[in-house]
Amino acid sequence: MEERPFELYDLKVEVVAGDKPMVCNHPEGSYFLVEGENLIFPDRNHFPMYPLAGLIPFLPAKQRVTDDNDWMSTDAEIACPDPHCGGRFRITRLKKRRFTHAGTSGLPDRRGTPYWQEAGGNE
Repeated sequence: MEERPFELYDLKVEVVAGDKPMVCNHPEGSYFLVEGENLIFPDRNHFPMYPLAGLIPFLPAKQRVTDDNDWMSTDAEIACPDPHCGGRFRITRLKKRRFTHAGTSGLPDRRGTPYWQEAGGNE
């Protein structure tokens, strides 16, 4: 298999106010980043697990290049899964990061140096 790099977007997931009061522990303006497979919480060391569980399925799709007419390219806000909470989560695509199959694969015959151990750490 030819080793061709692929790109994923870094993401910023920011809490924004919706039309109802927020009842979960995610204050407006708090955020986390997604870089490759890593979630980075620069402004807080905690985030409620129920909203995070609702967001996780969308993050790999938002990391990938999609057609301009695909809703994944245009729709950027996800509602908090608690029906009583007005919190929303705005997902913004940031810069693209390059990866290789060998640097990300768990397949024994395809593995290379993990991307986080390569020179520069995929910065």
